[in-house]
Amino acid sequence: MTSKKYLSERETTELLDILQQRFEKNSKRHPKIDWSKIEDKLKANPQRIWSLNEMEISGGEPDVVDYDKKTDEYIFFDCSAESPKGRRSLCYDREALDSRKENKPQNSVMDVAIEMGIEILDESQYRFLQTLGEFDLKTSSWIRTPKEIRALGGALFCDRRYDTVFVYHNSANSYYAARAFRGVLRV
Repeated sequence: MTSKKYLSERETTELLDILQQRFEKNSKRHPKIDWSKIEDKLKANPQRIWSLNEMEISGGEPDVVDYDKKTDEYIFFDCSAESPKGRRSLCYDREALDSRKENKPQNSVMDVAIEMGIEILDESQYRFLQTLGEFDLKTSSWIRTPKEIRALGGALFCDRRYDTVFVYHNSANSYYAARAFRGVLRV
């Protein structure tokens, strides 16, 4: 992740082209949503373009999955087939990272999400994503964990196996090469 929080004009154009191609290729994810309106909103929000680029370069393949009429926002999720490669091997949060005495991962899911300017999916968002396709057939993704579970040292993650979405638990300070997190961004 970079320290500058904006893209050059060339980088913006390249990212918008990638996002538009993905949008058109996966039209079933967002019926009745017009790309030109999304593009206008993105161009008016360079910080959001930067965050989408962070999602893209870390392997998330962000795409529009919904439109919130109340807030007039388009909702992007990471739609890569497997959990994003550039965000794997992270424990859940800073507290979990600090609690590890040996073999610490490089960072935590929550810290990376904040750096990227995104949030991690919660269980209902993850389940919604799975209605749009089949994701995490070989990997898993951390999800936002309720405070009550986190207070006891746990964290939640999900995957899809046997055509079913499963929610599991792990200690928050654990990390695995096949587990990352999926982000959500509202524009």
